[in-house]
Amino acid sequence: MASPGLYRRALPCPPAIEFASSEGKKIFSESLAEGTMEGFFNLVSYYQTQSEPAYCGLATLSVVLNALAIDPGRKWKGPWRWFDDSMLDCCEPLDKIKAKGITFGKVACLARCNGAKVEAFRTDEWSVHDFRNRVISCCSSEDCHVIVSYNRALLNQTGTGHFSPIGGYHTERDMVLILDVARFKYPPHWVPLTLLWNAMNTIDQETGQYRGYMTISRLSRAPSILYTVSCRHEGWNSVAKFLTEDVPQLLKSENLKDIQDVLSVVFKSPPSEMRELITWIAEVRRQEDGNLTLSAEERGRLAMKADILDQIRTTTLFKHVTKWSDSVSSCCKNFENLFDKDMLPVLAADVCCRGAYLLTGCGGIGLSNGKCCNQIDVKQVNVDSENTATLVSGTVITGGGAKQGVDVLVPLCQRESSRLCLCNEGHCIGMHPSTADVLTVLLLALPFYTWSGIKEEKLRVEVTSLLRTEDLPPLLQEEVLFLREQLHFLMTDIGSPSLP
Repeated sequence: MASPGLYRRALPCPPAIEFASSEGKKIFSESLAEGTMEGFFNLVSYYQTQSEPAYCGLATLSVVLNALAIDPGRKWKGPWRWFDDSMLDCCEPLDKIKAKGITFGKVACLARCNGAKVEAFRTDEWSVHDFRNRVISCCSSEDCHVIVSYNRALLNQTGTGHFSPIGGYHTERDMVLILDVARFKYPPHWVPLTLLWNAMNTIDQETGQYRGYMTISRLSRAPSILYTVSCRHEGWNSVAKFLTEDVPQLLKSENLKDIQDVLSVVFKSPPSEMRELITWIAEVRRQEDGNLTLSAEERGRLAMKADILDQIRTTTLFKHVTKWSDSVSSCCKNFENLFDKDMLPVLAADVCCRGAYLLTGCGGIGLSNGKCCNQIDVKQVNVDSENTATLVSGTVITGGGAKQGVDVLVPLCQRESSRLCLCNEGHCIGMHPSTADVLTVLLLALPFYTWSGIKEEKLRVEVTSLLRTEDLPPLLQEEVLFLREQLHFLMTDIGSPSLP
């Protein structure tokens, strides 16, 4: 006989007070009068139930991003751009989240790369007093929301790790309103703030790290124009550990003479996924018959991307990276995995495939339920009277046989041909960012302690001078700090040292 399943759970009261109860309504009215329910109405307008039992982190983030009126920049269904938990898969494949849930650091990273300003706080580094102050601040504003990661067991609820947004605060009772996204299980409810703190002040068995909370607000600009950290592949944590643990130790153990020696140590034995850790963000659009006209927004973004690439290439560090890469013999197998994605057929197919995935939502990278792009074409188009861009075009065929044309716009390469610039018959055709660009920003995004073990003081000073973010042009500085923040969120999940 089939199991009848479960219909909700009885909310343990105390310690919780159900939001819809007479006492819960009284607390709400008093909090509203106090001015500590300002964010509630935006949150409740977009409040949703998680679509899978393990999607609490994704559903919580969807509610908050929609409440902040952040445009996802991609379609949900039909013509509508909207955050849904099924769309938040850039940091972890959905099938993996469905099976195991998502960690605190990856929720923070997801929020950041989807257009939010994020401040994340683990309970072993902050106090309950700090938590209370931030809750009061956010609950008194429409522009900031708090997401909590806690262990349900300490609230006498069934289950363990859970995410939900905070909807309000009552000063006299020192209680917070949890807008539980598992509404099939528990309704929204008030709980004592100190008890919630105790529930957060527990260790997530998946990472071995303490839980915590994060404040989410809008960024003044797009989260990134050109680069983002990718941790979708299984080996991202080995790359993170290599960069934050192995590289500093290798630099301490080697007798290094110059910058070229330093680069060789960093990249001589990288994990195979190193090249995938930082990826670039392409301009993707549906193909329009014979219409290569760019909108003002597309032209503006392409111009900014080109500016960032120019800023990278004017750094002294970039010159060192290109010198090092050019000195690496093609027979050196240790370095092959860093450069193979710069070949035109591979990269053009890859960016077209990614573009098709974003626009059609079918399959993953590689489009397992359909063919990836074919009939790939690469050409140059005019951005304005002074600048051009590269256009990669292709057609994706889905599992049902439908065809979708895809255009991917890429800033034009402005330098001489080399192994780091994609070439056709000896001429650079503008497929960028290249490996040299990516390796440069990766080095800039690494924490400063990475280089502290270099024995030769003069060399150590030279390296840290090359990597100072304060001296970078504003656009590039924002890109690097964005990547550094992403890396910080992800590395704290695996117990690596925090970035300053």
